Amino acid sequence: MTTTPATTSQQELIRFLEDRFACAQACSECARACALRASAVDPGGTDQQELVRRKGIMCAEVCDATCRVLSEQNGLDEAGIRAQLEWCRTVCLESAHVFDGFPGAEQTAEACRACARACTEFMATLS
Repeated sequence: MTTTPATTSQQELIRFLEDRFACAQACSECARACALRASAVDPGGTDQQELVRRKGIMCAEVCDATCRVLSEQNGLDEAGIRAQLEWCRTVCLESAHVFDGFPGAEQTAEACRACARACTEFMATLS
């Protein structure tokens, strides 16, 4: 059975939108986890606690911005979307690494890794 070009294009579009939604959802979940982790850390704590707090805030902001880019029709071209996804992926991986060294932050680190994977997978759907 062969597929018509119109069907293939429609299937590709559906896959693209599904991946885009999955990535936006992962970014949103990561932002929430990082914000919660940052708010749970005492701002006057140790240097390690301060690093975790700052990384949590930064990751939450980057993920939130990425989610907005993916959720809105903001006129960004593919290169702009790819740059945003790469930035998000990098920040998430850096944050996961920091959270790995902080007791009780395992779920936040995993949310960061899941978001990084979603960004990578979505970038693969871009031409």
